[in-house]
Amino acid sequence: MRKFMVVLDDSRECLNAIRFAAMRAAKSGGGVEILAVIPPEEFNHWIGVGDIMREEARERIVAHFEVFAKWMRDRQGVEPTLIIREGEPVPEILAQIQEDPEIGILVLGAGTDKKGPGPLVTQLSKNAGSLPIPITVVPGDLSKERLEAIT
Repeated sequence: MRKFMVVLDDSRECLNAIRFAAMRAAKSGGGVEILAVIPPEEFNHWIGVGDIMREEARERIVAHFEVFAKWMRDRQGVEPTLIIREGEPVPEILAQIQEDPEIGILVLGAGTDKKGPGPLVTQLSKNAGSLPIPITVVPGDLSKERLEAIT
Protein backbone atom coordinates (compact mmCIF):
# COMPACT_ATOMS: atom_id res chain seq x y z
CA MET A 1 0.00 0.00 0.00
CA ARG A 2 1.29 3.45 -0.86
CA LYS A 3 1.50 5.77 2.12
CA PHE A 4 1.47 9.53 2.33
CA MET A 5 3.94 10.68 4.98
CA VAL A 6 3.23 13.92 6.82
CA VAL A 7 5.47 15.64 9.35
CA LEU A 8 3.65 16.53 12.56
CA ASP A 9 4.87 19.70 14.21
CA ASP A 10 3.44 22.78 15.93
CA SER A 11 3.04 24.81 12.74
CA ARG A 12 -0.35 25.99 11.51
CA GLU A 13 0.36 24.69 8.02
CA CYS A 14 0.78 21.17 9.36
CA LEU A 15 -3.01 20.90 9.66
CA ASN A 16 -3.52 21.43 5.92
CA ALA A 17 -0.81 18.92 5.08
CA ILE A 18 -2.52 16.34 7.29
CA ARG A 19 -5.94 17.07 5.78
CA PHE A 20 -4.55 16.80 2.26
CA ALA A 21 -2.77 13.51 2.96
CA ALA A 22 -5.86 11.98 4.57
CA MET A 23 -8.16 13.06 1.73
CA ARG A 24 -5.76 11.76 -0.94
CA ALA A 25 -5.26 8.49 0.93
CA ALA A 26 -9.02 8.00 1.28
CA LYS A 27 -9.61 8.62 -2.43
CA SER A 28 -6.68 6.52 -3.65
CA GLY A 29 -6.84 3.59 -1.23
CA GLY A 30 -3.58 4.60 0.43
CA GLY A 31 -2.47 5.10 3.98
CA VAL A 32 -1.13 7.94 6.09
CA GLU A 33 2.01 7.82 8.16
CA ILE A 34 2.55 10.73 10.53
CA LEU A 35 6.14 11.39 11.51
CA ALA A 36 7.03 13.49 14.54
CA VAL A 37 10.66 14.38 15.18
CA ILE A 38 11.86 15.39 18.62
CA PRO A 39 14.89 17.66 18.11
CA PRO A 40 17.94 16.87 20.26
CA GLU A 41 18.34 20.42 21.60
CA GLU A 42 15.29 19.90 23.80
CA PHE A 43 17.30 17.54 26.01
CA ASN A 44 20.59 19.32 26.65
CA HIS A 45 20.05 19.14 30.39
CA TRP A 46 20.99 16.72 33.11
CA ILE A 47 20.19 13.17 32.15
CA GLY A 48 17.20 12.77 34.47
CA VAL A 49 15.64 16.07 33.43
CA GLY A 50 16.26 15.25 29.77
CA ASP A 51 14.48 11.91 30.15
CA ILE A 52 11.47 13.59 31.73
CA MET A 53 11.38 16.23 28.99
CA ARG A 54 11.66 13.54 26.30
CA GLU A 55 8.72 11.64 27.80
CA GLU A 56 6.64 14.83 28.03
CA ALA A 57 7.41 15.59 24.37
CA ARG A 58 6.25 12.08 23.41
CA GLU A 59 3.04 12.50 25.40
CA ARG A 60 2.32 15.83 23.63
CA ILE A 61 2.95 14.24 20.25
CA VAL A 62 0.65 11.31 20.98
CA ALA A 63 -2.10 13.67 22.20
CA HIS A 64 -1.87 15.74 19.00
CA PHE A 65 -1.78 12.60 16.89
CA GLU A 66 -4.91 11.20 18.55
CA VAL A 67 -6.89 14.33 17.62
CA PHE A 68 -5.85 14.06 13.97
CA ALA A 69 -6.26 10.27 13.93
CA LYS A 70 -9.84 10.52 15.18
CA TRP A 71 -10.68 13.00 12.42
CA MET A 72 -9.05 10.75 9.79
CA ARG A 73 -10.93 7.68 10.99
CA ASP A 74 -14.29 9.44 11.38
CA ARG A 75 -14.24 11.68 8.29
CA GLN A 76 -11.96 9.95 5.81
CA GLY A 77 -12.02 6.29 6.84
CA VAL A 78 -8.22 6.25 7.11
CA GLU A 79 -6.30 4.66 9.99
CA PRO A 80 -3.02 6.59 10.31
CA THR A 81 0.16 5.36 11.93
CA LEU A 82 2.46 7.42 14.14
CA ILE A 83 6.24 7.27 14.04
CA ILE A 84 8.29 9.24 16.59
CA ARG A 85 11.98 9.76 15.95
CA GLU A 86 14.62 11.79 17.74
CA GLY A 87 17.24 13.89 16.00
CA GLU A 88 17.51 16.66 13.43
CA PRO A 89 14.27 16.86 11.41
CA VAL A 90 15.57 16.64 7.82
CA PRO A 91 17.92 13.67 8.36
CA GLU A 92 15.21 11.86 10.34
CA ILE A 93 12.63 12.47 7.58
CA LEU A 94 15.05 11.13 4.97
CA ALA A 95 15.90 8.12 7.15
CA GLN A 96 12.22 7.26 7.60
CA ILE A 97 11.65 7.46 3.84
CA GLN A 98 14.61 5.12 3.26
CA GLU A 99 13.45 2.66 5.94
CA ASP A 100 9.82 2.40 4.83
CA PRO A 101 9.47 1.42 1.16
CA GLU A 102 5.67 1.89 1.31
CA ILE A 103 6.03 5.67 1.66
CA GLY A 104 5.18 7.03 -1.77
CA ILE A 105 4.75 10.78 -1.21
CA LEU A 106 6.02 13.25 1.37
CA VAL A 107 3.38 15.88 2.15
CA LEU A 108 4.53 19.17 3.67
CA GLY A 109 2.59 22.29 4.59
CA ALA A 110 3.95 25.61 3.39
CA GLY A 111 3.92 28.56 5.77
CA THR A 112 2.19 31.75 4.72
CA ASP A 113 4.35 34.39 6.37
CA LYS A 114 6.88 36.62 4.63
CA LYS A 115 9.84 34.54 5.85
CA GLY A 116 9.09 31.84 3.30
CA PRO A 117 7.43 28.43 3.24
CA GLY A 118 9.21 27.14 6.36
CA PRO A 119 12.46 25.37 7.11
CA LEU A 120 11.38 21.86 6.12
CA VAL A 121 9.97 22.92 2.75
CA THR A 122 13.03 25.06 2.06
CA GLN A 123 15.59 22.40 3.03
CA LEU A 124 13.85 19.43 1.44
CA SER A 125 13.01 21.21 -1.81
CA LYS A 126 16.72 21.96 -2.30
CA ASN A 127 17.30 18.20 -2.42
CA ALA A 128 14.06 17.30 -4.21
CA GLY A 129 15.87 16.11 -7.33
CA SER A 130 17.69 13.38 -5.43
CA LEU A 131 14.86 12.20 -3.18
CA PRO A 132 13.46 8.73 -3.84
CA ILE A 133 9.85 10.00 -3.69
CA PRO A 134 7.99 13.16 -4.75
CA ILE A 135 7.13 15.98 -2.37
CA THR A 136 3.72 17.59 -2.32
CA VAL A 137 3.71 21.08 -0.80
CA VAL A 138 0.29 22.16 0.45
CA PRO A 139 -0.29 25.92 0.87
CA GLY A 140 -1.00 26.69 4.50
CA ASP A 141 -3.88 29.05 3.78
CA LEU A 142 -6.05 26.79 1.61
CA SER A 143 -9.59 26.43 2.91
CA LYS A 144 -11.06 23.03 3.78
CA GLU A 145 -13.43 23.42 0.83
CA ARG A 146 -10.58 24.10 -1.59
CA LEU A 147 -8.62 21.13 -0.23
CA GLU A 148 -11.63 18.90 -0.81
CA ALA A 149 -12.02 20.23 -4.35
CA ILE A 150 -8.42 19.53 -5.34
CA THR A 151 -8.03 16.13 -3.70
